[in-house]
Amino acid sequence: MATPEEFEAAAQRAQQLPTKPNNMVLLQMYALYKQASEGDVTGDRPGGFDFKGIAKYDAWASLSGKSQDDARQEYVDLINSLFQGA
Repeated sequence: MATPEEFEAAAQRAQQLPTKPNNMVLLQMYALYKQASEGDVTGDRPGGFDFKGIAKYDAWASLSGKSQDDARQEYVDLINSLFQGA
């Protein structure tokens, strides 16, 4: 399992990616980060024409029930894989 320190280091590294990931990867990064740091999604789903907010909410909600430890490890693995693929 990734430690909180490894998670924070990965979050810092994510800001330094050599190329911008596609939107699906960005949503995955967002959802894993939120699940790892806050747990299951809270609040109401955005409505109207907030398409970005809806996509982010849905991505996070799709991870409901995943433990914060598992999400933290998956986030670290994802960030590491993005650097290896660059």
